[in-house]
Amino acid sequence: MRFGLIALSLLLAACGGPRTATPSFIAEGNPPLLSDWGMMVSDGASLTLSEGVLPYDLNTPLFSDYAHKQRTIWMPEGVSAEYREGDVLDFPVGTVITKTFYYPRGETPGEVLQTTSRAPGWRPDGLDLADIHLVETRVLVHRETGWLALPYVWNDAQTDAELRRAGDLQHFTLVSEDGERQALPYAVPNANQCAGCHAINNTTRQIQPIGPAARHINRDYDYGTGTQNQLIALVNAGYLDGHPDLADTPQAAVYTDPDAPLNDRARSYLDINCAHCHNPVGPADTSGLHLNADAPEGPNLGLCKLPIAAGGGTGGRRFGIQPGHPEESILVYRLEINDPGSMMPELGRSVRHEEGIALITDWIARMETQCGSDG
Repeated sequence: MRFGLIALSLLLAACGGPRTATPSFIAEGNPPLLSDWGMMVSDGASLTLSEGVLPYDLNTPLFSDYAHKQRTIWMPEGVSAEYREGDVLDFPVGTVITKTFYYPRGETPGEVLQTTSRAPGWRPDGLDLADIHLVETRVLVHRETGWLALPYVWNDAQTDAELRRAGDLQHFTLVSEDGERQALPYAVPNANQCAGCHAINNTTRQIQPIGPAARHINRDYDYGTGTQNQLIALVNAGYLDGHPDLADTPQAAVYTDPDAPLNDRARSYLDINCAHCHNPVGPADTSGLHLNADAPEGPNLGLCKLPIAAGGGTGGRRFGIQPGHPEESILVYRLEINDPGSMMPELGRSVRHEEGIALITDWIARMETQCGSDG
């Protein structure tokens, strides 16, 4: 059957028809090309997801230098994930998750556009590449030995991506909607850096997905044939068992939603951008700063908290969060600065996220708690 599908794909490509691929779980080794996985196929003009590869999105996404992302989940026949309310879904061995990073193209080569709305070229089944530039695709595969993260960099022809376990650095000019330009040294993480972010437990150091937790993916998605809640779509695809009613399922706020409570929006932003390190057992556990969604309000959230392991990254500010005074809060300073030794997050960004800074600044400015003289 597999050889028949491959032959049909080659025939369609030769005749000018749509190219197809067959997704596969590769249990060992490091495939040199993204196409080896069969999750998607590109002819340089159009990227198409393969049959059974389910796209998804997050209520509030991780900021990555204004890159847009297409996320997918695929599982081999006969297995499915188990629902976990406060954690990522319990994905079975054989699961392949991809995240493709891309930008709208600017007017000249090397220019990419800074947009907060959906980028041109999005389709329910993939991407129209006429006005977008593919940069990288990260693959997370669940093998018998655990999860493995592999970064792939797209070629100039935009037809395939090559494995770059040592990472990569690409230089763009980021052009804002107001026409402002800034240098964008876009860093593709190496395999160790991928593991550094995805090993959210500092004791086990086992990597796992971050985004596909119920609260982050409990939202609707336009699949082309209709809009459906993503958790229900996973169930219908045979990819999820044990899911409760949606009314009982947690849902992270959309950080840009003006109708959502400010506290919910800020906590959702900190949860997805910071909590993979800043949680009670995470890589930043020595800081004592917990930014996970269920962290209680108080010193562990940063309120009136003196720094423990910030080194020179305080900006001369005394408290993690000085309620009512974002200009005196270390948290805002770490988001604003681009110095690699002080900025947060440490990986995944080289420019400031202006919308995120504005949100956290507003959140802190409206706090009414007062800090004592000794913190």
